[in-house]
Parts: sequence; structure tokens; C-alpha cells
Amino acid sequence: METKNNDTVCDEQVFSNIFKTNSKTVFNYIYYKFGNEEKSYDAVQEAFVKLWENCAKVSPEKAKSYVYTVANNLYLNVIKAEKVRLKYADKTLKTTHETPEYLMEESEFKTKLDKALNDLPENQRITFLLNRIDGKKYKEIAEMEGVSLKAIEKRMHLALKTLREKIEGI
Repeated sequence: METKNNDTVCDEQVFSNIFKTNSKTVFNYIYYKFGNEEKSYDAVQEAFVKLWENCAKVSPEKAKSYVYTVANNLYLNVIKAEKVRLKYADKTLKTTHETPEYLMEESEFKTKLDKALNDLPENQRITFLLNRIDGKKYKEIAEMEGVSLKAIEKRMHLALKTLREKIEGI
């Protein structure tokens, strides 16, 4: 690997730039995939620690995909270890001053939306959330997922089609 000494991930400035540029998106990617904020944050932090520990082995060009892969694998290990606990995690109720009818409609819509999103194939769900919630462009998502732009366009088309079929008013 031919890189200048000041152009390696081991250089604090280079590492810092990689962290600033990618940490939020990597976090959102893991969070959208697995739905747990705290554990997603931990996986991202640990992935960047591993990047630092392996800075001599990872080129700056490969650092972004390295962090995505490591964070994803770390989270998969967390899921394996805590599958039962995650399954029965209790959801806390929120108090509000909205009318019961409004709350019921909102709750029903949210339930429908959550179910429709959860029923999507994982790759469509992630593409949809990264685009619609994070505002990521298809090209960025394609790079993150390691697929072609056409594949992302197709995923998004299928996700929107499915969501429209399952939920009125989207």
C-alpha cells in the first residue's frame, strides 16, 4: 500500500475527519437496521476504536466501509447475545393531552406504518429510512450498501409501492 505518511488513518487529523464525516450516518444506518439507539451508539463507538487500533492496515479510502462493516458485525453479535431480552423489552407509555380519538387514530396509523416498514425486506426498509429520514441521496446509499445505483432505485420503488398498498394516505 503506497500512501504518504501524513495520509494514513493513523494520522489524528485524517482519523478525526473520517469520524466527523461518517459517525452520524453509520449510527443512523445501524439504528435503522436494529432499532436500539444506545446499542447502535456503542457499536459505532467500538467500530471507530477498532479502526484506530487497525489504522495502519486500513487505507483512508477503505475506512468508511470498514467502519460500516465492523459496526454491523458488532451489532449482530449483540443481537445473538441478547435475543431473548430484546424480544421482551417493555415499551413505556407516554402521557399526552390529545383527545382519545386523535390518539387512537395516530396510534393506529403508527402501528400500520411500523408494521408496513417491518414487513419490508431489510434492504428496502434501510434504503427507505436512509433516504426519507436521513435525506441520503441514492448514490450515497448505494455506496454504503455496496450495490449499484439502479439497485437502490429499484429498492426505493418497491418500498414505496408496498407502503402505498398497505397504508392509505401515504
